[in-house]
Amino acid sequence: MGNFYAHESAIVDEGCTIGDGTKIWHFSHIMPNCFIGERCNIGQNVVISPDVILGSNVKIQNNVSIYTGVICEDDVFLGPSMVFTNVINPRSAVNRKEQYAKTTVKKGASIGANATIVCGHDIGAFAFIGAGAVVTKNIPDYALVVGNPARQLGWVSEYGHRLKFNDEGIALCPETNQEYKLADNKVIRIK
Repeated sequence: MGNFYAHESAIVDEGCTIGDGTKIWHFSHIMPNCFIGERCNIGQNVVISPDVILGSNVKIQNNVSIYTGVICEDDVFLGPSMVFTNVINPRSAVNRKEQYAKTTVKKGASIGANATIVCGHDIGAFAFIGAGAVVTKNIPDYALVVGNPARQLGWVSEYGHRLKFNDEGIALCPETNQEYKLADNKVIRIK
């Protein structure tokens, strides 16, 4: 275990690996065999189920449950009360633990408050999921999606700014001047 902080009301179960500089706040529960990277911030009333993997610098706001099968890469932001699922057809009387679907949230992605990610759908690098969106399909890198079901409105930079592409398919981030290219309905950073 690294050098991390856990509030006295937090519970950290056996077998977890928690990186240096991570903070775990009030009434949160980290269940067995989780891997949590360095410099993460886990807000109040968060539950992280067994075997979940979080990269470094993951920010989890209050009232989020991260279920078995979820992987969050580095620099992911999970907004307040957002939801992951892990079974496509849950029933109280039917045990489906062997059917947990995997969901990967890739590097730098942000998921807004009260959004729902239906299991088995990956969120692309630096994608931005709007507050209250319901994700029912894979989301590409740099995509901006909103609504129920979530639909794509456009593209965002690594700093979260809406990208406006010129006739050559090039856009600049207004904050950083990073350059992006749109081709074949995919965005890549080129500079």
